[in-house]
Amino acid sequence: MSQTPQVVFLTRGRGVHRHQLTAFEYALRDADIEQQNLVSVSSILPAGCKLIAREAGVAMLQPGEITYCVLARAETNEPGRRISASIGLARPADPQLYGYISEYHGFGKTETESGDYAEDLAATMLASTLGIEFDPDAAWNERRKLYETSELIVDTLSITAVAEGAPRDQWTCVVAAAVFKLSRPAAP
Repeated sequence: MSQTPQVVFLTRGRGVHRHQLTAFEYALRDADIEQQNLVSVSSILPAGCKLIAREAGVAMLQPGEITYCVLARAETNEPGRRISASIGLARPADPQLYGYISEYHGFGKTETESGDYAEDLAATMLASTLGIEFDPDAAWNERRKLYETSELIVDTLSITAVAEGAPRDQWTCVVAAAVFKLSRPAAP
């Protein structure tokens, strides 16, 4: 049996609790992937892997199954500290080629800053693989225009969870994930 995922969906969540592990559990619940045995994998989006809506992806999952994902996670117990977790995805125009997924987690960035950073990471990895020449020091918006005009990259996107640390002895956790499924959904 092939271990190559056929579909992927993006999700995110936030959780707050006095225990760090429970805050993580609540973030996974908010992302609707808490019933899975998550296995973190690295950054490759398989050729032909179809991006589907979160709702369709979650409906395909079975409680307790081994579920592969690229997971970004950030947590804090500092009141007011901003945390973010982002997933960036870059897909080539040629569906026979693989794409990239990046994860980013950090402190102090806005949702847009964190998402752009993750998207930039994924797009840059894909562009370098495809042989697109670019200035690595150029701003993301400049490189995005170059990637779009190359006609080698079909799209880039990101999903981000951001939160500020909860008050008084509580943990805050954010997660973002690209969740893989080995089989395609059944036809309606």
